[in-house]
Amino acid sequence: QVQLVESGGGLVQAGGSLRLSCAASGRTFSNYAMGWFRQAPGKEREFLATISWSVGSTYYAGSVKGRFTISRDNAKNVVYLQTNRLKPEDTAVYFCAAARGGPIVVVPTEYAYWGRGTQVTVSS
Repeated sequence: QVQLVESGGGLVQAGGSLRLSCAASGRTFSNYAMGWFRQAPGKEREFLATISWSVGSTYYAGSVKGRFTISRDNAKNVVYLQTNRLKPEDTAVYFCAAARGGPIVVVPTEYAYWGRGTQVTVSS
């Protein structure tokens, strides 16, 4: 059974940083794309970044490009999202997801597996 478990969220002041982690288990993810999304109250789920597990290709949404970095540790089966220069508008629940294929997958409906999310709150 596939499990994705996010961690690393919390409360941070504007301008600060957090490193989110997504521990993946239950299958081999070598042919998957891994993605990070977020959802703020009253808003739709927003794509942030994706990485190809096998070749490491990455792609970012314009709203976070240059501030957020996605990476993976193949040995540990963990995907990270380093978030820098955080703003109050980055406040949301952040989700990790896995999609078959790739290397770049940005549409939420193409992701088959989702974690439960981790809350990020940025104070002004």
